[in-house]
Amino acid sequence: MTLHKLALAGTAALALGFGFATVGPSAAQMADKPVTVGGAPMYANKNIIENAVNSKDHTTLVAAVKAAGLVETLSGKGPFTVFAPTNAAFAKLPAGTVDNLVKPENKATLTKILTCHVVAADVMSSAIAKMIKDSKGMHPVKTVGGCTYNAKMNGDKIVLVDGKGNEATVTIANVKQSNGVIHVIDTVLLPG
Repeated sequence: MTLHKLALAGTAALALGFGFATVGPSAAQMADKPVTVGGAPMYANKNIIENAVNSKDHTTLVAAVKAAGLVETLSGKGPFTVFAPTNAAFAKLPAGTVDNLVKPENKATLTKILTCHVVAADVMSSAIAKMIKDSKGMHPVKTVGGCTYNAKMNGDKIVLVDGKGNEATVTIANVKQSNGVIHVIDTVLLPG
Protein backbone atom coordinates (compact mmCIF):
# COMPACT_ATOMS: atom_id res chain seq x y z
CA MET A 1 0.00 0.00 0.00
CA THR A 2 1.40 3.42 -0.83
CA LEU A 3 2.04 6.17 1.68
CA HIS A 4 -0.70 8.21 0.02
CA LYS A 5 -3.26 5.42 0.47
CA LEU A 6 -2.19 4.98 4.10
CA ALA A 7 -2.64 8.68 4.72
CA LEU A 8 -6.13 8.51 3.28
CA ALA A 9 -7.03 5.50 5.39
CA GLY A 10 -7.63 7.85 8.33
CA THR A 11 -8.14 6.32 11.73
CA ALA A 12 -7.12 2.83 10.64
CA ALA A 13 -3.72 4.15 9.54
CA LEU A 14 -3.13 5.76 12.93
CA ALA A 15 -2.87 2.32 14.49
CA LEU A 16 0.28 1.70 12.44
CA GLY A 17 2.20 4.36 14.34
CA PHE A 18 2.55 4.15 18.07
CA GLY A 19 -0.67 2.35 18.81
CA PHE A 20 -2.83 5.42 19.29
CA ALA A 21 -3.26 8.95 18.00
CA THR A 22 -1.73 11.63 20.18
CA VAL A 23 -3.31 15.04 20.21
CA GLY A 24 -0.73 17.77 20.73
CA PRO A 25 -1.09 21.51 20.78
CA SER A 26 -3.14 22.88 17.91
CA ALA A 27 -1.49 24.58 14.95
CA ALA A 28 -2.94 27.88 16.17
CA GLN A 29 -1.32 27.44 19.58
CA MET A 30 2.08 26.70 18.04
CA ALA A 31 1.88 29.23 15.18
CA ASP A 32 3.07 32.21 17.22
CA LYS A 33 6.49 30.69 18.00
CA PRO A 34 8.07 28.92 15.01
CA VAL A 35 11.01 26.59 15.59
CA THR A 36 14.14 27.36 13.56
CA VAL A 37 15.53 24.40 11.62
CA GLY A 38 18.42 24.75 9.20
CA GLY A 39 18.39 28.51 9.62
CA ALA A 40 14.74 28.86 8.62
CA PRO A 41 11.61 29.27 10.74
CA MET A 42 9.20 26.35 10.53
CA TYR A 43 5.62 27.57 10.70
CA ALA A 44 2.84 25.41 12.15
CA ASN A 45 0.41 26.68 9.51
CA LYS A 46 2.57 25.28 6.67
CA ASN A 47 2.82 21.63 5.70
CA ILE A 48 5.88 19.40 5.96
CA ILE A 49 7.09 20.10 2.42
CA GLU A 50 6.44 23.87 2.58
CA ASN A 51 8.67 24.05 5.66
CA ALA A 52 11.33 21.46 4.74
CA VAL A 53 12.27 23.16 1.47
CA ASN A 54 13.48 26.19 3.48
CA SER A 55 15.83 24.25 5.79
CA LYS A 56 19.50 24.41 4.71
CA ASP A 57 20.02 21.25 6.80
CA HIS A 58 17.51 19.19 4.80
CA THR A 59 18.40 19.78 1.13
CA THR A 60 19.38 16.12 0.66
CA LEU A 61 16.13 14.91 2.23
CA VAL A 62 14.07 17.27 0.05
CA ALA A 63 15.90 16.09 -3.09
CA ALA A 64 15.29 12.46 -2.09
CA VAL A 65 11.58 13.11 -1.42
CA LYS A 66 11.30 14.69 -4.89
CA ALA A 67 13.15 11.77 -6.52
CA ALA A 68 10.83 9.29 -4.77
CA GLY A 69 7.72 11.18 -5.89
CA LEU A 70 6.53 11.79 -2.32
CA VAL A 71 6.13 15.59 -2.44
CA GLU A 72 2.37 15.50 -3.03
CA THR A 73 1.85 12.87 -0.34
CA LEU A 74 3.81 14.73 2.35
CA SER A 75 2.00 17.94 1.36
CA GLY A 76 -1.30 16.13 1.98
CA LYS A 77 -3.63 16.13 4.94
CA GLY A 78 -1.74 13.60 7.09
CA PRO A 79 -1.30 13.44 9.98
CA PHE A 80 2.35 12.45 9.69
CA THR A 81 5.23 12.23 12.10
CA VAL A 82 8.42 12.55 10.08
CA PHE A 83 11.81 11.66 11.49
CA ALA A 84 13.83 13.97 9.23
CA PRO A 85 17.52 13.15 8.72
CA THR A 86 19.81 16.13 8.19
CA ASN A 87 22.33 16.52 5.35
CA ALA A 88 25.01 15.44 7.86
CA ALA A 89 23.00 12.27 8.54
CA PHE A 90 22.96 11.42 4.83
CA ALA A 91 26.70 12.19 4.66
CA LYS A 92 27.32 9.36 7.17
CA LEU A 93 26.17 6.83 4.55
CA PRO A 94 28.90 5.20 2.43
CA ALA A 95 30.21 7.41 -0.39
CA GLY A 96 27.93 7.38 -3.43
CA THR A 97 24.91 5.92 -1.61
CA VAL A 98 22.67 8.97 -1.97
CA ASP A 99 23.64 9.55 -5.62
CA ASN A 100 22.80 5.92 -6.33
CA LEU A 101 19.49 5.99 -4.45
CA VAL A 102 18.11 9.00 -6.35
CA LYS A 103 18.57 7.26 -9.72
CA PRO A 104 15.21 6.39 -11.35
CA GLU A 105 15.99 2.66 -11.30
CA ASN A 106 16.32 2.78 -7.49
CA LYS A 107 13.06 4.65 -6.81
CA ALA A 108 11.46 1.68 -5.00
CA THR A 109 14.39 1.34 -2.59
CA LEU A 110 14.50 5.09 -1.99
CA THR A 111 10.75 5.20 -1.37
CA LYS A 112 11.06 2.33 1.13
CA ILE A 113 13.83 4.11 3.05
CA LEU A 114 11.96 7.42 3.12
CA THR A 115 8.59 5.96 4.13
CA CYS A 116 10.41 4.15 6.93
CA HIS A 117 10.96 7.64 8.39
CA VAL A 118 7.20 8.37 8.53
CA VAL A 119 4.54 7.35 11.03
CA ALA A 120 0.86 7.85 10.15
CA ALA A 121 0.06 9.85 13.30
CA ASP A 122 0.89 13.19 14.90
CA VAL A 123 3.12 12.20 17.84
CA MET A 124 4.93 14.73 19.99
CA SER A 125 8.13 13.82 21.86
CA SER A 126 6.42 13.83 25.27
CA ALA A 127 4.07 11.08 24.06
CA ILE A 128 7.00 9.07 22.64
CA ALA A 129 8.88 9.41 25.95
CA LYS A 130 5.81 8.25 27.88
CA MET A 131 5.40 5.21 25.61
CA ILE A 132 9.07 4.33 26.11
CA LYS A 133 8.65 4.60 29.89
CA ASP A 134 5.40 2.61 29.85
CA SER A 135 7.15 -0.09 27.76
CA LYS A 136 9.94 -0.31 30.33
CA GLY A 137 12.62 1.43 28.27
CA MET A 138 11.99 0.37 24.66
CA HIS A 139 8.92 0.99 22.48
CA PRO A 140 8.33 -0.31 18.92
CA VAL A 141 7.68 2.32 16.25
CA LYS A 142 5.86 1.03 13.16
CA THR A 143 6.30 3.14 10.04
CA VAL A 144 4.18 3.48 6.92
CA GLY A 145 7.08 1.91 4.99
CA GLY A 146 6.61 -1.33 6.90
CA CYS A 147 9.67 -0.95 9.15
CA THR A 148 9.56 -1.36 12.89
CA TYR A 149 12.18 0.53 14.86
CA ASN A 150 12.72 0.69 18.59
CA ALA A 151 12.53 3.97 20.47
CA LYS A 152 14.48 4.41 23.69
CA MET A 153 15.80 7.24 25.80
CA ASN A 154 19.42 8.35 26.14
CA GLY A 155 19.24 10.82 28.98
CA ASP A 156 16.55 13.27 27.90
CA LYS A 157 16.97 12.51 24.17
CA ILE A 158 14.82 10.12 22.14
CA VAL A 159 16.83 7.59 20.15
CA LEU A 160 15.52 5.34 17.37
CA VAL A 161 17.28 2.06 16.67
CA ASP A 162 16.85 0.89 13.08
CA GLY A 163 16.77 -2.59 11.54
CA LYS A 164 20.57 -2.64 11.23
CA GLY A 165 21.25 -1.52 14.80
CA ASN A 166 22.08 2.09 13.85
CA GLU A 167 20.94 4.72 16.34
CA ALA A 168 19.36 8.04 15.32
CA THR A 169 19.03 10.70 18.01
CA VAL A 170 16.26 13.27 17.85
CA THR A 171 18.20 16.55 17.86
CA ILE A 172 15.24 18.92 17.39
CA ALA A 173 11.84 17.66 18.53
CA ASN A 174 8.27 18.82 18.06
CA VAL A 175 8.54 20.95 14.92
CA LYS A 176 4.79 21.32 14.45
CA GLN A 177 3.39 21.34 10.90
CA SER A 178 -0.14 21.84 9.58
CA ASN A 179 -0.20 18.13 8.66
CA GLY A 180 1.82 16.65 11.51
CA VAL A 181 5.16 17.04 13.24
CA ILE A 182 8.83 16.76 12.32
CA HIS A 183 11.50 15.41 14.64
CA VAL A 184 15.00 16.14 13.25
CA ILE A 185 17.38 13.17 13.51
CA ASP A 186 21.15 12.80 13.11
CA THR A 187 21.26 9.41 11.32
CA VAL A 188 19.38 7.91 8.36
CA LEU A 189 17.20 4.99 9.50
CA LEU A 190 17.57 1.85 7.39
CA PRO A 191 15.31 -1.18 7.04
CA GLY A 192 16.61 -4.46 8.48
